[in-house]
Amino acid sequence: MKNVHNQSGVSSSNAEERGFNGAAAWAQSVPSVLDALKVDPAQGLSEGEADRRLRKYGANQLREHRKKNVLQILYDQLKSLIVVLLIAAAAVSFLYQEVLEGWAIVVVIVINTGIGFFTELSAVRSMEALFKLGEVKTRVRRGGTVREVDARELVPGDLVIVEGGDIITADMRVVESSKMQADESALTGESSPVSKQMEPVAEDAVLAERGSMLYKGTAITRGAGTAVVVTTGIQTELGEISSLVEEAKEEQTPLEDRLDKLGYRLVIFTLGIVFLVSLAGVMRGKELFLMIETGIALAVASIPEGLPIVATIALAKGMQLMAKKNALVNRLSSVETLGTTGIIFTDKTGTLTENKMTVTQFLLPDNTISVNGNFKENGQKTKRAVQAENNDSLLLALETGVLCNNATFVDGDEQAGSGDPLEIALLAAGSKAGLHFDELANRFPEEREEAFDPEVKMMATWNKMEAGEYRISVKGAPGTVLEHSETIFRDGGKQPLDEEERQKWLETNRELAGKGYRLLALAFRESDTTEGNPYEELTYIGLVALLDPPRGEVRSAITKCREAGIRVVMVTGDQDQTARYIAESVGLADQGEEGRLIHGRDLPSLEEKDPEGKSLSDILEANIFARVNPQQKLDLIELYQKKGHIVAMTGDGVNDAPALKKADIGIAMGKRGTQVAKEAADMVLVDDAFSTIVAAIEQGRVIFGNIRRFIFYLLSCNVSEVLIVGIATLAGSPLPLLPLQILFLNLVTDVFPALALGVGEGEAGIMQQPPREAKESILTNRHWLGIAGYGLVITASVLGALYIGLHLLHLDAARAVTLSFLTLAFAQLWHVFNMRSRKSGIFRNMITANPWIQGALLLCVILILGALYIPPVAEILKVHPPDTIGWSVVIGMSLVPLFIGQAYKEIASKFSAQR
Repeated sequence: MKNVHNQSGVSSSNAEERGFNGAAAWAQSVPSVLDALKVDPAQGLSEGEADRRLRKYGANQLREHRKKNVLQILYDQLKSLIVVLLIAAAAVSFLYQEVLEGWAIVVVIVINTGIGFFTELSAVRSMEALFKLGEVKTRVRRGGTVREVDARELVPGDLVIVEGGDIITADMRVVESSKMQADESALTGESSPVSKQMEPVAEDAVLAERGSMLYKGTAITRGAGTAVVVTTGIQTELGEISSLVEEAKEEQTPLEDRLDKLGYRLVIFTLGIVFLVSLAGVMRGKELFLMIETGIALAVASIPEGLPIVATIALAKGMQLMAKKNALVNRLSSVETLGTTGIIFTDKTGTLTENKMTVTQFLLPDNTISVNGNFKENGQKTKRAVQAENNDSLLLALETGVLCNNATFVDGDEQAGSGDPLEIALLAAGSKAGLHFDELANRFPEEREEAFDPEVKMMATWNKMEAGEYRISVKGAPGTVLEHSETIFRDGGKQPLDEEERQKWLETNRELAGKGYRLLALAFRESDTTEGNPYEELTYIGLVALLDPPRGEVRSAITKCREAGIRVVMVTGDQDQTARYIAESVGLADQGEEGRLIHGRDLPSLEEKDPEGKSLSDILEANIFARVNPQQKLDLIELYQKKGHIVAMTGDGVNDAPALKKADIGIAMGKRGTQVAKEAADMVLVDDAFSTIVAAIEQGRVIFGNIRRFIFYLLSCNVSEVLIVGIATLAGSPLPLLPLQILFLNLVTDVFPALALGVGEGEAGIMQQPPREAKESILTNRHWLGIAGYGLVITASVLGALYIGLHLLHLDAARAVTLSFLTLAFAQLWHVFNMRSRKSGIFRNMITANPWIQGALLLCVILILGALYIPPVAEILKVHPPDTIGWSVVIGMSLVPLFIGQAYKEIASKFSAQR
């Protein structure tokens, strides 16, 4: 374990300072551990010694991380390059007394910042959730007496008394154990409670197999015992995970990266154009102030003021749509990320499975009974329902499973059990057949119990029968139960169990275990006393097959992922056999794909070759990773990210938190997920359904397509504005557009159509397309060529209108500029129809079918006419209403880009079809 600093700042190493003869605590005997910690098991630590150790090792709490304050969140909204450009443009405007332009740009900045700020105010606080795991009381033995202390006051050497339901608040070595089991699923991914014992285990045992240890953040599900604290605070396994959460660098989302790259291009483009045009103007003898004003106009024209607003609103709209589909997004820019995802790392327990053990079959000597709502006999033409009271073997098996049991239903609710999930499943199976635990316990009261022993691998109860004798009910590992059975219950009576039949049952056990089932064997015998060994001369009843079943909708969801070109990879802490079976059940893997499952022990590092000879290509091609730890999850995500993949990670446990944060998008389970996982994730699935991820992926792709479409639209409009001002300046013509007119257009005719494009429903068949390349820019070279082409066409139309006004209609400069202003305004409105796909029709497509487009165009026309005919606004914009001929010029010239754009799409579509 790492050498880390505790709360008090004292550096301490578990192995070096706490000894255990140089070995791990789980590998040492109890006396050796107690001796190394200098603690008397009968007395515990004295209060004075506990205080001394508390000062030395620090409080038993996880390191507190600096919270992200409101100012930091606000700063995150302002650090976008496009926002920086807007701030710079506003500053220049104020500097040169262009107050209206300056305040208009400030309004844009405030709107964009406000939307982003309030949406992301609930930022990730995973460490706060981790702290809550330690806010409990713990019973310890100090000075010979048992008392409760705050968990933060625990120190190495404290003797802790634990029982069913307790939360473990430090890493501890088991000293005494009575039928003790712990739920470690949140820490290790193990789906079933783990038995705990005093005996040491191998030093190289993985975390999930250290039966002599209890770990901070887990819970005792049954039994009781005593344990000695070995490590506290940040040095615990949970502390190691909290360090990984802190160290895991939160990746910038692809959308943020693409928008930043776009911003850099705009910076270069803006500064270059402003410099060249201003320099050319000065060299031609124009006044310096005029060229500064022209530079401001160019800067305003080149910056798409509406881009941050439209992007933010489009993402916020996506958040709302995803919320309706049970996907809650914590971070705005993460809405789009799933649309680029090529790999989904998914946990098994609770994500692909129900996280609920269920009895699926009773394999009895007479027949096999399947359990699904009711009991049906396999192998019969009419799969008739079987009544337990009419089937002696089934009745005996059900009674044995219910009586030899320590689980209970909480408050009588058969949907909420407490105890070992396997035993809860046996109670549920009995209830389905009308055999309820309380009723059976009253009829056949328990007189004695032989607790489950990990070495014997069996459990037994003595129940007093109505005739006055005792029935010994036994359940346990199939091999052990069969070994101790001399007869078998068949045809309503006992028959000899020979070696050949015993081997057949063992083979059945191995076959089902290989399919991921958990198997229990049942047996019984009668006795007239509660004394003696319960495991002698047993009568074998049969096998119970249990399964944590796959979620019903997962298979179809994985199929959709494959159709969309997305790989789904299972990454679990569970056993490899169980992982393989579930993977095959949900369609994640085909049967017999031996080479596509990799065990965690074969992933010690991400070097080119590991000790088992697994190459990086083997790792990249695998679709099941079993028995992996939190660090290995991080390593796998990093490996795929280095190979250019956009990685999504699902999870629900504490152990998943670092990987959820490291992934391009972390997806936590809302129902079963721990608070730690939810806070570390970018998205939370309210219904825990894997199919919700598919819906989110589709929405993400739609959103990216919409964002790309409205950015294309905005930039083609802005490029035309730059070209219009630049060419007119170089030609010595009056400015066709004034700075405030440009800003008006950018905030009206740009933003509203762009916003309508941003909330469209997307193209049909979007989930039949492969994901985009991870490094693909938000605008490819093809898009930039299109932007330049449309920009030139719109420029030609606007300059043509200006030329007609000045030289053919002989208008003064102010009225001619009004014609160029209106031509550009309407050309940009009609240009929105050029955003349709080339594969769609001219009149029936995603643009014409979008009601938001129709509303945006109507609103823009009203605003343009208002700016023209409302005197105060017209005076600010310096525009004058044109006459009928002027309007004819405006309408005719503004339609030219639309006609050319539609003609190009038709030609390109036919050319593409011929190829």
